[in-house]
Amino acid sequence: MARGYQHNFSSLPAGSYDEQGRERKAQTMVAVLQDHFKRPLADLNVLNVGSSVGIIDNYLANHFRSVTGIDIDAPAIEKSQSRFIKTNLKFQTGDALNLDFADASFDVVICSQVYEHVPDPEKMMREINRVLIPGGACYFAAGNRLMWNEPHYNLPLLSVLPRPLAHLYVRIAKKASHYHELHYTYFGLKKLAGNFAVNDYTKKVVDDPAKFHTQYMLPPGSKKARIAKLITHRIMWLSPGFIWILTKPITAR
Repeated sequence: MARGYQHNFSSLPAGSYDEQGRERKAQTMVAVLQDHFKRPLADLNVLNVGSSVGIIDNYLANHFRSVTGIDIDAPAIEKSQSRFIKTNLKFQTGDALNLDFADASFDVVICSQVYEHVPDPEKMMREINRVLIPGGACYFAAGNRLMWNEPHYNLPLLSVLPRPLAHLYVRIAKKASHYHELHYTYFGLKKLAGNFAVNDYTKKVVDDPAKFHTQYMLPPGSKKARIAKLITHRIMWLSPGFIWILTKPITAR
């Protein structure tokens, strides 16, 4: 089965969302980017690739000079445009594989949990590289194929199965007609980010949940927090997810 876009992803069970959860993700984005740039974020222009219903973009607009959210899901963009109105915030329907922006248009690109949804992640990353200014940064949050539980469908080991079995699994579980998402391993993701300098923030976020606003996931002193530290310090390739800052070289490759 050819793997294409889910143009109505926000309306599907796997695309369900909660406002608090997305605002928490946005808080982490701001904290990580502030730590990376170490200068006022209010000077920076942001593109969010895969903005969905705009909750994250609305939060980011409180911290950056401008925020542009794009998504191929037209109903989600329409909802964003009607709900979130700020002078430095705009939304438009757009294709991550063919970004409708000039070269070097943005200081920051957000690409959070998006790569597994597009039919050609390599092309998307080339487009992100193109629209970033030299020295600009991509906030890249990504799931690991070697995860215990696939979060879009809440099914154990779904992402590690061969595609025919994965399609059958989601149908039997009555979650979807087929499994659209395709996750990469840690090593596949490193290859995907090959045109960037990678600053892995995963360990930093786990080690300091207060600074990066992840206490809700990793309560200090909890068993979950201890396991997360063990994995990120000893066997990073088994971490269920990663947060990277991908920097475009001053001399672009």
